[in-house]
Order: sequence, then structure tokens, then C-alpha cells
Amino acid sequence: MEEKSPQIRLAQPRGTVLTNMAVAALIIAALHFGREIFVPFALAVLLSFVLAPFVMRLRVWRIPRTISVLVVVFIGFSIIFSLGGLMVSQATRLAAKLPGYQQTLSDKIESLRGLMGGSRTLEQASTVLKELKTELQNRDTAGRPVDSELTRQPSDKPIPIPVEIRQPDPGALSTFGAIIQPLISPLTTTGIVVIFVVFVLLQREDLRNRLVRLAGSADIQRTTAALDDAGKRLSKLFLTQIAFNAVFGLAIGIGLEFIGVPSAPLWGLVAMILRFVPYIGALISAVFPLILAAAVGSGWQMLILTAALFVVLELLAGQVLEPLIFGHSSGLSPVAIILSASFWTWLWGPVGLVLATPLTICLVVLGRHIDRLKFLDVMLGDRPPLTPPQLAYQRMLAGDPVEAVEQAHEYLNDASLESYYDAILLKGLRLAEADRQLGHLDEDRINRVVSTVEELVAELEAHHDVAAPEHRSPDLSSSPGAAIALELTSSRDALIQEQPTSTLSVVCIPGAGRLDEATALVLAQLLRNRGMKATAERADALSMSKLLSLELSNTALVCVCYLSQPSAAKIQHAVRGLSRRIDGTRILFALLGTEAVEPAENASNALVTGGSFGATSEAIIQVTSEQPVDAPGRAKATATA
Repeated sequence: MEEKSPQIRLAQPRGTVLTNMAVAALIIAALHFGREIFVPFALAVLLSFVLAPFVMRLRVWRIPRTISVLVVVFIGFSIIFSLGGLMVSQATRLAAKLPGYQQTLSDKIESLRGLMGGSRTLEQASTVLKELKTELQNRDTAGRPVDSELTRQPSDKPIPIPVEIRQPDPGALSTFGAIIQPLISPLTTTGIVVIFVVFVLLQREDLRNRLVRLAGSADIQRTTAALDDAGKRLSKLFLTQIAFNAVFGLAIGIGLEFIGVPSAPLWGLVAMILRFVPYIGALISAVFPLILAAAVGSGWQMLILTAALFVVLELLAGQVLEPLIFGHSSGLSPVAIILSASFWTWLWGPVGLVLATPLTICLVVLGRHIDRLKFLDVMLGDRPPLTPPQLAYQRMLAGDPVEAVEQAHEYLNDASLESYYDAILLKGLRLAEADRQLGHLDEDRINRVVSTVEELVAELEAHHDVAAPEHRSPDLSSSPGAAIALELTSSRDALIQEQPTSTLSVVCIPGAGRLDEATALVLAQLLRNRGMKATAERADALSMSKLLSLELSNTALVCVCYLSQPSAAKIQHAVRGLSRRIDGTRILFALLGTEAVEPAENASNALVTGGSFGATSEAIIQVTSEQPVDAPGRAKATATA
């Protein structure tokens, strides 16, 4: 039979993938060219998440929906407009004071140049600025008539008369148009945002039902509950984030006011807004206050205090308070945060940079609850893309024992070796067995899996689980007799524990193939970890040529490991083959491909157990600790079967 070459299975046909890529490109182009509409809509959606809890609170108080929405929107935008007016007034006042800081800033630049020993860079920059100033002055005077010998014309030529063109005084309408023109765009955007917020809050349930239909109406109850839960979580997250950033901006503003930096409320508001930008938002908001601190203060004290204020508050907020309030993650992976900031900034400019994280969080939440958008959660979310068993299997397929060992050591910090083998490695081997039965694993990949497991077992051979903390011994200083009795009891228990339970050993034999060899290796190590003598054989140990050469003397039990579900004929064949070599030795079949197997005897009088490495180890210890009274009879019975 011809072997199947490993192929990558595509989840969708090629035409479907190309269609999806074309649709994605069209959506991105529409978002870019239609940003005049989509930016206000995105702002409205985010604001609706913030204002929705207040609307719901008013609805609980029996206030009609329309009135509730209008009241909440009016109060919310009144706060926004008040903060915007404060920013404009502070910026205007700062612009009027800036020329007075020029001399102080020039003196500090000169002092820096002195400290740098006359840096060539500063000298070149100064020379360029002086030349540019001279050029501008020359151009300004070039158009003026100069009474000199060079400008006098010969007597036979008429002297040109200078002509000055003056614009007529603008009327009231032109003046009003010049004033209102720069305000048209922001006023239009604000109006669109207000309208969108009102209608999103009014049609909140209708939009939710449409998302339910988009997600699929097969399980309406589950989908509705998931979307309601996602909406509540997003509202709580954004509201808490705004409150937290507002407190951060307030602390910055108060601190700058005490330090003496001009327009401290303005920089507090800027810090509040830019802190929505991950990682670098606080640093960007510190640039202008630092420049002003250098320009205003006569020395360097104000600059140092301003820098210390931003550093201390950002460390306190980012490393202490945010993990306590929000947890250790916003739901996005670090790479997703950087990529989303770059993408939305390229798409919508500075507004996109501020909205990048909230918009991406919304997309990830939708991906977690809508199957068709699940790829967003996989690509952008902070959840591991592969489960621990899948990761272990993937590393086995790649033949990379290093990462598999790192995963094992990380898991073993809080769990036992047996738990790791059952919860992660065994499930990974079951995935490998499922792929083998489907014909997706060739011989080379199976060999990689087994060799990786072999190296992993060898690496963990010296591992011993951390014992539970011992109870504190009672104080027996006042009773010497009791202390002596306790010491004698402890010594006797130690001697009993050090004695070997048996001189016999357990042999673990693979049942059908190479993957069964991996389970035999793991089971043998677990038995050795429990103080038993155990060895593991190769995959072809049950063949007639290898079976005769097996060393089975002083063997208490032979355990045949199967990762697949063997038929009754395979079990009987294995029993007949082993019975020719052993006499009075118990045979146990470990079926590790299923979740749970109750220990029992089959028609061939052989023990069958499995389900996990832990259950199999317990069964082996129980069997080997029993007195083999009827062992010869059992051996004869199995030989006759």
C-alpha cells in the first residue's frame, strides 16, 4: 500500500480564502476612505459602552428610555465640552506666555553646549538657523526701493512708479466665514458623534439582536447571554479605564501645579487622553511639560522634579494599581497591542492611535463569542493559541524536546510528575494516535514523537515531587520518656521504608507500535519514581523473534501498553505469546487511549486497566503487592486460553 505523504489541510477552499482576503481589503479601504464617517461612529460606540450603565440605572428608576438617553447624553457631552473648553483656554494662555520663555531656553541651550565642550552639532545647527534668518531678511528687503547709485536709472528712461495693491476691508460676512471655517470640521464630527451615541443607546437591544443573528440563531439563549455578558464587561472595562486615567491626569495636573509648570490643567488632560495609548502614551504626554519646565525654571530643579513626577506616577499606576484593578492583562497580547496601534494610526491618524486599544478589545470580545469571528480572538487575544497538550504534541512533531522540557518544568512547579504525564503528555500522545489512525503521520514523524518523549523521560528521570510539609513535632522536652519512645518509633518507620518492597521487577512492553513504546517509557519511569524496578522494551518486543530474547527472569508483572483500543484477538495473541515465556507471572494490559477503564479480568484471565498513567501505576502496585497464591493456576489458565 502506498504511503500517504504529509499534506497541509486547508480549512477552506482556495477560492474561499481569496474571496475572504478580497473582502478584508475592501473593508480596510472603506475604513480608510470613509474615516470621516467611521471615526465618529467608532467614538460613538465606545461612548455608548461608557454611558449604557447610566441609562440602565435610570431605566431601573422607571424613567422612559428616550428621556434617560437624552439626559445621560446631555450630561456626558456637557462634561466633554467643559474639558475641551478648559483645554482651549489653557492652550491660548500658554501661547501668549511662550515668547517670554525664549531667553531662558536659549541660556540653557548655551549652558548645555558648554557642558558638551562646544559640540559641532549645536554649532552647525546654530549656523544653519543664522543663515536662514539672513536669507529671509534679504528676501524681505529685496522688494523695497533703495535710494542708491545702483538703483538710479538713466535719464532717458522713465522711473518706475511703485504700485501697492490693497485688499478691500472685509465685510462682516467674510469675517464670520473666516472665523467659522476652521470650526466646521470639528463641529460636524461632534454632531455626528452625538447623533450616533443617541441612536446606539436607543436601539441597543435591536443591535444586540442583529449580532445574535450574525452569530447564528441555533442557540439563541447561549448567544444572547454571551453578548449581554460581553457588553457588560466592556462597559465596566471602559468606564473603569476612563476613571483610572482621569485620576492619573488629575494627579499629573496637581503635581505640575505644585512644581510650577505653566498650564498644569492642560497637561493633566493631555496625560489623561494619551494614557489610552499603551506603553508610550504617558511618555508622549511628558514631552511638552518637560520642555516647559526647562524653559521656565532658572535652574534644572523644575525639569528634574517634572521627570520624577511622571516616572513615579506611571510606575505606580502601571505596575501596582492597574494589576490590582484590571488584572494582569487587558485581554490583548503585547504583539497585538503594538500591531493594533500601528494599524489604526495608519488608518485614522492620531485619533486611531488613541482608539486602537479600545477598538481591538471590542474585536477580541466579539471573536470570543461569535464563531465566525473566532480568528480575531486567536490572532489578537492573550489566551494561549494552543492548549498545553496541543503544544506538547506540536513540539513532539517538530522533534523539539527543549521546549517540551521547559513546559514540563514549568508545570512541575505546582504539580506532580504523574499529574503532568496524565494531564499533558498522555493527551498529546492521544492526539498523535488519532492522527496516525487517520493516516496523517508518516514513519518519520512518529519516530520524532517517540524520540522526543524518550529525551523528555530521560530529562525528568531525576525529578522527585516536592513532599508535603511535615507537621511540627510536639515539644517533648518536659517528658524524656515520651521523647525516647517517639525517636524509637521514627527509627523503626525509617527502617521499614528503606527496605525494598520486592526484588522482582515490572516489564513494560509496547502493544502494537512506536507510539505505544512512548507510553511504556513513561509508565516505567513513573514506577521507578515510586521505588519499583521497571524497564521498558522496544516497539517490536511482542514479535516472535524478539519475544524469545526478552529477559523476564525475576519479573513480577508484565504490563502491555496500548495507546489504541486493541481487539480481543490481539489481547489473546499477546497472552499466548507471553505465556510461553513466563510461568506464574501476572499479565496486565494498560489501555491508555481512553479516559477511564475499570480494572477487570478479560476472557483470557488477564488483567485490564488503563485510563491514565496514575491509575495504571496504582493497579500495578496493587497487583505486585498481593500474595501470588493462585499465580501458577492463573498462568496455566492463560496458557490454555
